[in-house]
Parts: sequence; C-alpha cells; structure tokens
Amino acid sequence: MTEAAQRPVPHPPPRPVPRPAPPPVPDPGRAAVPSRHEGSGGPVGRPEPALDMAKLLAARLHAVKVRPYLAEALFALHVVEDRSVPTMAVDAHWRCYVSPRFVDRLPVEELAGVWVHEVSHLLRDHHGRGERYAREQGEQREYRPGGRSGTPATPAEGWERLRRNIAADFEINDDIYGDGLPRPAGAVLPSLLRLPDGLLMEEYLRTASMSGLTADLAWLDCGSGADGQHRPWELGPDGAHGLSRQQRDAVRFRVAEGIKGRPGEAPEGWRRWADEVFHPPQPWRQLLGAAVRSAAGAPGAGEDHSYRRPSRRSAGVPGVLLPSLRRTPPRVRVVIDTSASVSDAELGSALLEVAAISRAVGGRRDLVSVISCDAAAGVAVPLCRAEHIELIGGGGTDLRSGFARALRSGPRPDVIVALTDGQTPWPSAPPPCRTVVGLFPRPAGAVDEENPDYTPDTPPSWARVVTIG
Repeated sequence: MTEAAQRPVPHPPPRPVPRPAPPPVPDPGRAAVPSRHEGSGGPVGRPEPALDMAKLLAARLHAVKVRPYLAEALFALHVVEDRSVPTMAVDAHWRCYVSPRFVDRLPVEELAGVWVHEVSHLLRDHHGRGERYAREQGEQREYRPGGRSGTPATPAEGWERLRRNIAADFEINDDIYGDGLPRPAGAVLPSLLRLPDGLLMEEYLRTASMSGLTADLAWLDCGSGADGQHRPWELGPDGAHGLSRQQRDAVRFRVAEGIKGRPGEAPEGWRRWADEVFHPPQPWRQLLGAAVRSAAGAPGAGEDHSYRRPSRRSAGVPGVLLPSLRRTPPRVRVVIDTSASVSDAELGSALLEVAAISRAVGGRRDLVSVISCDAAAGVAVPLCRAEHIELIGGGGTDLRSGFARALRSGPRPDVIVALTDGQTPWPSAPPPCRTVVGLFPRPAGAVDEENPDYTPDTPPSWARVVTIG
C-alpha cells in the first residue's frame, strides 16, 4: 500500500450554528401614544382582532340611552370596518369608519362617548364649515373624493387639517361629556390652550394658532366629517351606504325638532344649535346698510329741480329758463324706539347702527338726524351734534308720532329708518319717502302681561324690513 493510500482524508471543520437575533430594544425617545388613540397596526406578532360588532352596537345603544335626543343621528350612521383608521372617523356622507383594535381596547361607556363625539361633527356640519374656512384662508387643494385612493397631503396641508380637527373638537368636547358619558382619556379641551368654552370652530381657529398642540396630537384624525379634507380610506360620494344631502338635512331637522321639543334634556350648546341650524344668523348689519343705501339711491331720493344750472333743453325754448334736475346727498331721519319693551343693549346697538347709517349715505353726518320716540316723539338731533345723544323714553310705544316728527322737522327726509321691536301701531298711510325698519327680534309667543290678547301689528308692506340680531 502506498503512503498516499494510508494517509487519512481530512474532514471539513463544523459550520457554526447562527445565534438567534436579540429582541428589538424599544426606542426611549419615542413617546408612547395613549391606548385610546393607537392605530390598528399593533405590536409585531400579535394577531389583528376581528371587529367586535356586538360591543360597538352596545356602545351605540348606551349613547342613545344617555343622549336620547341624538338617537335619530346615531342610528343614521353606517359602520365601515377599516384597519387603516387610527380610531373612529366619519365622512360627510354619514359613514363611520372603525378600527377593530380601537373597539377592542375601549370600554363600552367610553366607546359610547366616541359615538356621540363623531356624530356631533356631522350634526354641526364641520365638513362644510371646514371647507369654507379653508377656501377663505386659501388652504383648499384639489381633492379626489371619488374613491379610496387619494393624493397624499403635504406637511402644510396636514398641519392645517389638524388645526381644523382640533378646533372642531374644542367646539364639541366642552359640553358633551358627563351625565352617563365618561370623558375618554386624551380628549382635547379648550382649556389646553387656556381658551374659553362655548366658542365655535371658526372662533377657535381665529383665536389660537394651536402650534403647541399639533405635535402632541398628530394621532388625532376624525375623518373628513370633522374638517372637510378627504382621507384615503373614505368611500367618497359614490360609495355604498352614503346619505344624500336631502337625507342628511332630514336627520339634522329631526334631531333639532327633538331638542326643541324637550329642551330641558339638552345642554345649552345643543339648544343653540337647534335654534340656528335651519335659521342661521343673518348678516343684518350688511343687510341694514344695503337697505339704507338702496333707499337713498332710489330714483327720486335727493332729487330736485334747481336754477343754479339751467337745463340744456332751454336752448330749444328761446326766452324761457328751464331748471335742471339736480341730485343732492339724501337726508335720513332715524327714529329709535325708546319704549320700556326695548332693552338697554338694543338701544346701544341702535346707536351703533346710526353711525353705520351715516357711512351708508356717504359720511355726511349733518344729513342724518336722530329722533327718540316712545309714546311721544322727541326733537330731531343732527348726528353731527349727537356724540352724546340722550335717548329719552321708557313709556309706551307709538311710532306714529315719530314718523310725524320726522316729516315735520326741517327739510323733508329722503329716507326714514325706524329701529324698533315692532310692538307699536304703524302709520295708516305710507310716508312720502322710502322707509326701512330695523326690527329687534322678540321670542315667539311673547305676550303683554297687562293685555294677554294684544297682538302687535306686523310692519307695513310699504317698508323694507331687516331683522336685527
């Protein structure tokens, strides 16, 4: 046997077994998000829970039990399961997008509070109001609301979207919790920025920049129903189970009627919403100024014949001097109702409107006179000497004497403006000039305690009426 045959064949060295990787170390610099606001991703390896629909609907029934005046709206919401939604969110078409993990973590009572919170965004039309505010501020971008894919928002757009969402939550959260609805941990309140309760979303947006909250509240997302900006997970107007505009208005109307029918059950903010939702406040100052300008600029107002400049037609009639038609600044008489039924606040508002009326006729304060009138009319005081106008009255009401005084005092006015609560007899015949009535509102059903059968006359048809306030 040769030497090569006797030498043993060397075996390869054993291959090392790889060691298992160590578990990931949590980043101490990342702040933990409260469990109420965590997204649907969850820890690695933990299975995603299925949506507990029974728990979700039980929470809605609890919300109906403690807030019965919102039952119509709560039952109008259609649930859409979506694991990309951080918590719960709504769109303008009354769909409620729900994260299964969020439902799994929250108790039923707190989940009922989230139901009420989300439906409050829709009842108060935060979608439409957020869109209008964005347009006014030049923030609005082009949306693609037709499907679930959408263009991602830029950082600036995301910041403005979050501001509107925070302001909408401020408007809601100051009075919806309590009385059976516990306030969830992390609910944003106006007190976080030392702002007062009871303001509207637009007022909060104009009052505070909210830059100190946006970093801490980046998780906050109530959907386009809270701020008017489309989200990628939303189905859009063509998706299933969305409410039309008429259906949404019908829900709001029935909720408002329910609140007004039993006002003792609803907080003040909801009662105010029910009074204004289908009768929004009118810009009465602009309307009153427009009415005065329209009356002062009407044909015949401030026009008269004058011989200061002969008419051009005189050339066709030799030997005859014809006057020309000249237009002078209109004269305005303001009759202010100072009877006992008009409050001091309304009188103060009337004085402010007198200054606005003078601006409406070109700023000629010498052409505006003020007459205070209850059962009898006072002296017409020119506005140029009216810095310290003393409104005398406090008795009964009869504006007929005020109209008579306005027509008798000095040159005939071109416009008479009457500021009154309407509880007065009116002249039987229209005055020989334009008439504008600024009407202080009175609650429906208000009666005269001394004469319950008395019903005040409505302003005459020959006057243009603007409701003040």
